[in-house]
Amino acid sequence: MRLLIVKLSSLGDVIQTLPALHDMRKARPEATFDWVVEEAFAPLLQATVPGLARVIPVAQRRWRKTPFSAAVRAERARFSELLASEAYDAVIDFQGLIKSAVIARRAKLAPGGWRATYGNGSEDCGWEWPVRFMVQKPQPMPPRIHSLQRYRRLAALALGYAPREDGICYDELSVKPEHPDHSVMLVHGTTRADNEWPLARWAETGRLLASQGYTLSVPQANTTEAEFARQLCDAIGPSAKVLPRMGLPALAQHMAGCVGVIGVDSGLSHLAVALNLPHVQIFSQPRIWRAGPLGSPYQVAVGGAVAPEVDTVWQAWQSVWSRHQALHPSPAASPIPPVPA
Repeated sequence: MRLLIVKLSSLGDVIQTLPALHDMRKARPEATFDWVVEEAFAPLLQATVPGLARVIPVAQRRWRKTPFSAAVRAERARFSELLASEAYDAVIDFQGLIKSAVIARRAKLAPGGWRATYGNGSEDCGWEWPVRFMVQKPQPMPPRIHSLQRYRRLAALALGYAPREDGICYDELSVKPEHPDHSVMLVHGTTRADNEWPLARWAETGRLLASQGYTLSVPQANTTEAEFARQLCDAIGPSAKVLPRMGLPALAQHMAGCVGVIGVDSGLSHLAVALNLPHVQIFSQPRIWRAGPLGSPYQVAVGGAVAPEVDTVWQAWQSVWSRHQALHPSPAASPIPPVPA
């Protein structure tokens, strides 16, 4: 059986699809899997998910800027040729949008092959109704469901095995830490303004961590993030450092060497979850119930409709750190910080 996954973006959603891939491998061990994904995220899948036969990059975001240029037309043609070079027994569109359904429709099916996606929308989850008519197997979804479980349920119903609610596993992700630095990573960057957390709160949290002996790593991916990271490290002091800009595979290796992550709701925060690190995920909008970490005692989401205060984040960090140390004691890590007066 050859199966094509269509999950284009965003980074966090791509990462949250990995447990569905794990479930599918367990249920269909004979299957071979390919994945179509936005070009920005293709290197991460190529470097860290070795079980994929092919990762097929697509550049819809970039192509929309100059759709009729000769270069874009040539790239589209190469993508179509690559997509048509294999015939699939099953194509599962985990995105559920017209743009992803069009790609799923363009994939070549083997005799008896089929396509599947969501048959209806779920609260706060992206879905466009025409897609149910663009596949042979639209699958029913509950009206309210966590996004990660929505991916798992779609895979199970499409392939004919019982949907699982427990045993969330990111074993498909293979990342080895390079030069562990035992720092806490502060993931401040986000593409959505409503996900941001104020600089002053980041700085106060960083100083609390530094006072307990932690060092801080602050990533940055563009000029705006670099300036924010510089200001944050200046406000924290010498315990904090701005990381050089790096690709997603290198950043995943660096993150894997950290003792934990505090971050806003973003792709890198979901990467911290997949790497099984102690993690506090900060939400500034109501989608916390459908996107936060599931299944780990030392990964929690805080906030919601209103951005959390520093005390809330700090108490959550102490809690996840204590739970992690109880399960995975490590003499190399920093001591469990006491509750501040």
